Amino acid sequence: MMPLTRQFSLWALLLAVLLSWQSAFARDLPDFTELVEQAAPGVVNISTTRVVSDRSQAFEGFGGQEIPDIFRHFFGDRFPAPPGGPGRGGERQSLGSGFVISEDGYILTNAHVVEGADEILVRLNDRRELEAELIGADTQTDVALLKVEATDLPTLNMGDSDQLRVGEWVAAIGSPFGFDHSVTAGIISAINRTLPRDAYVPFIQTDVAINPGNSGGPLFNLDGEVVGINAQIFTRSGGFMGVSFAIPINVAMDVASQLRDDGRVRRGWLGVMIQPVSRDLAESFGMDNPSGALIADLDPEGPAAQAGLQAGDIVLEVDGEEVERSRNLPRLIGRVNPGDDAELTIMRDGDRQDITVTIGDWPDSEAPVQARSSESDAQARLGIAVAELDEAERQRLGIDSGVLVRDIAPGGAAAEAGILPGDVIVSLDHHAVEGAEQLRELINSLPTDRAVPVRLYREGRSLFVALRLG
Repeated sequence: MMPLTRQFSLWALLLAVLLSWQSAFARDLPDFTELVEQAAPGVVNISTTRVVSDRSQAFEGFGGQEIPDIFRHFFGDRFPAPPGGPGRGGERQSLGSGFVISEDGYILTNAHVVEGADEILVRLNDRRELEAELIGADTQTDVALLKVEATDLPTLNMGDSDQLRVGEWVAAIGSPFGFDHSVTAGIISAINRTLPRDAYVPFIQTDVAINPGNSGGPLFNLDGEVVGINAQIFTRSGGFMGVSFAIPINVAMDVASQLRDDGRVRRGWLGVMIQPVSRDLAESFGMDNPSGALIADLDPEGPAAQAGLQAGDIVLEVDGEEVERSRNLPRLIGRVNPGDDAELTIMRDGDRQDITVTIGDWPDSEAPVQARSSESDAQARLGIAVAELDEAERQRLGIDSGVLVRDIAPGGAAAEAGILPGDVIVSLDHHAVEGAEQLRELINSLPTDRAVPVRLYREGRSLFVALRLG
């Protein structure tokens, strides 16, 4: 039996090893204290005031206070706007964060933080409150540039968001729920994320705790450089769930520079309507794997049409960069300066080819057209009833050919493909559809061993579906 003194010595040695290992592990974790001390003075709190016609009713969950707009940006319908009752006008306030990018008072934040504000107040780290002027805001990237009348302000160092790597440590400083200069940390979970309603921003995804009030604040790397602007979170519960999104600082600084110099942001425009390439659509176009952006329609006066692109072309690359998904195309085109040429690699009729397009400037507005029905019916093998379109209706819709879908037979090939009543069939298997009789002829000649593309016009938009017979 081992003597007690020897047992004690072994336990003491084991404990010393464990403590040493724990200490070494702790030393490997990042220390944000110096970063925070240096960067905190450049982070500001932003509050806005907007005059509204009717004062909304109070919401019990906020202690009788009105729900800040920023909560609705983060959580959507979980905090719907309460019904406004009759009464006198009032003021609605929202809170957010921002940071100083120049000693003479330029400040970056999110566009949604200051949207619709009648007054913008910036509270500095030294507790000074300054009224800010909105130099400009870009809703497409959710970036806003403010200006306060001050000098010698503490500024933050800008990093290079293009050099970020998944897994590296980052930290955020902001004012969640109004608690100034709160610090949270985590890692980069993913880069180049495209969100459904934000096609022009390759978001940085992190697991840094971000809550309402952090919006517009800086995201730092371990060198204390700003690499992003905290903008959004994903949540199912109404609280932080480990998925946060930041705007890359390279994107934000480019936007800020244009807002300061021109008061607006110019971004590349191709003049096309696109849709994803499904597996069936990829097969129908002769592709091995689904990728790229399928051009469903073109502006006849737009850059793409002028360069010879056609509906049914699939954009695979822009200046050598792969278009992995359709939602990546607006971002790749948007970063090309209007007037510059872009080399597009496309798939057309099963062949790859390169087309040079002179990129246009994004127009201020685009008015969609609406479809309407006509009277006569015709039955087709697809399990649909169709109606002819006269010349006036085609001009109204802005199309050269097509037949209107009046009804769909449940379980038929058209229903399985996703064709709906009210759609206009513009082309079938790359052939323009001039009328109901030609549609019948085209259907009778369709193969039964593969899917074929059908181009539709639906509620002012063009799209492709994959149709399979047999």
